[in-house]
Order: sequence, then C-alpha cells, then structure tokens
Amino acid sequence: MQQDKHPEYRPVVFRDRAAGYAFLTRSTATSEQTIEWDDGESYPVVDVEISSESHPFYTGKARTVDSEGRVARFERRYGGRPGEGCGPTG
Repeated sequence: MQQDKHPEYRPVVFRDRAAGYAFLTRSTATSEQTIEWDDGESYPVVDVEISSESHPFYTGKARTVDSEGRVARFERRYGGRPGEGCGPTG
C-alpha cells in the first residue's frame, strides 16, 4: 500500500441504541465520541440505526404483508382485472 493514501484502520465500537447493543470491530469509520470498552480501553464509537440485534430479518419479528391487500391496491391503482382492456389480449 502507498503511504498516506489510505484511511487509518483501527478498532471502533458500533452501537445500536435501539437494541442497546454494541460490538467492537476494526473499521476506517471516524467519530469524535469515545466509549470505554470492557477491556478498559477507550475506543471511538459510531451510532447506527439498525444492526443484527434490531433488524426484523435477524430477530424473527418480521412484519407480515397482506398479499390480498396488495392485489386490491394494485387493481385500484392500475385498473380492473387482466383481460379488461389491459395489454395486448384485453
């Protein structure tokens, strides 16, 4: 690597405030805020809106989508059922 062309790669804490979860990893992300970690060291902390602890896919709390409601909304928006003047066959 060429010197002075790449950002510093160092330990950083990412914190998900919604879930009350934080993890230490290495990153080039920067922050003025710091946090004292379990090992007694102080690291920069970056607040994130969502992480694996709060994302619906990983937590299993995904919102179910009403597929019948989606069809009805599509028909309201774009017209009637297929074959009623829609496309080359209608």
